[in-house]
Amino acid sequence: MKMPESLKFSAQEKKRIDVYVSAYAEDVTRSYAQKLIEEEKILVNGKKVKHNYKTKIGDIVTVEFDEPEPITSEPENIPINIVYEDSSVLVINKERGMVVHPAPGNVSGTLVNAILYHCKGNLSGINGDIRPGIVHRIDKDTTGLLVIAKNDKAHQSLTKQLSDRSLSRVYYALVNGNIKEDEGTINAPIDRNPKDRKLMAVVSGGREAITDFEVMERFGAYTLVKCKLKTGRTHQIRVHMKHIGHSVVGDKAYGIKNEKFKLLGQLLHAKEITFVHPDSGERVHFEAPLPQDFLDVLNVLRKQKD
Repeated sequence: MKMPESLKFSAQEKKRIDVYVSAYAEDVTRSYAQKLIEEEKILVNGKKVKHNYKTKIGDIVTVEFDEPEPITSEPENIPINIVYEDSSVLVINKERGMVVHPAPGNVSGTLVNAILYHCKGNLSGINGDIRPGIVHRIDKDTTGLLVIAKNDKAHQSLTKQLSDRSLSRVYYALVNGNIKEDEGTINAPIDRNPKDRKLMAVVSGGREAITDFEVMERFGAYTLVKCKLKTGRTHQIRVHMKHIGHSVVGDKAYGIKNEKFKLLGQLLHAKEITFVHPDSGERVHFEAPLPQDFLDVLNVLRKQKD
């Protein structure tokens, strides 16, 4: 998202000003909001305020943003787990904690930085210098498979397959609670959460979002599910599972408080990907095993079940 030069809005609830601005303005962190407050670039009713000022309903808040620094993608020698590679495509098993492409606050150490180094710059240029080769994304703390386009022809083919839903992606997730149905489909539109613009939510009038799920294993208080994406909305599986009352274990944004397991991120793994190869025309399939922290939790639950 391109940061606007300024914002002006009327407060609709009582909340600390730094929290309110970071929730209202997408891509604005609370620490950045505090910096703007110190620089007197956030005003309430035309007056400067402190970090702990609590908005009143009807307050007029104005925000003047700093001039954005240009973001560039530079090659970095970062290890990546390559599942498959040829002259047109690269299939990566992304580890937890790695951001896919540079953005404000994450300008280095991303998957794009790694693949630029590995591919010596030979990547599709359709998405520009910031996201070369990136056809689709997964969240920072989601693990698993991504396909990268090494030329424009491959990128166009893979994008079309995403659009017509012939590119298949299967995820495994451990969710809270016992899902009674053996399988089902969640068809619920997703858009920005009107109460917190950093998050997504099921919203009437949002973009179509469809997730098929199948129960793989039950543990009483937890359920292992296989999810197949029919669409590719931001945070789709995480939002859909929360929507049906079964948030993903370890999900700090959409999950429950006081998780039993001390995890660094949600137990959501892009396990399978299938697509038509842009050159051969053959349908190819790749799988990636569950990461060790995911397996460790499953092993604990299986022992408790025995």
